[in-house]
Amino acid sequence: MNKSELIDAVAASADISKAEAGKALDAWIEGITGALKQGDDVVLVGFGSFSVKDRAERTGRNPQSGKAIKIAAAKVPGFKAGSGLEAAVN
Repeated sequence: MNKSELIDAVAASADISKAEAGKALDAWIEGITGALKQGDDVVLVGFGSFSVKDRAERTGRNPQSGKAIKIAAAKVPGFKAGSGLEAAVN
């Protein structure tokens, strides 16, 4: 499912226009992104939690030359599914 298909599903489920569903989805994404930028976790009980994780510096390999390269440390977003989502999928 891509973003436009998700907007269509939200619009049909909530009985709102596609434009309103698109605005709601964009606001939801912006809210989660803003919270993660500030270092906060976002927990949606039954669905899952979004958090920022620190990835340590590591050594990798250039696949073309085989030379070792240094991959810088980074902060990466993470998601852990909640029990309700896991139960729905299984």
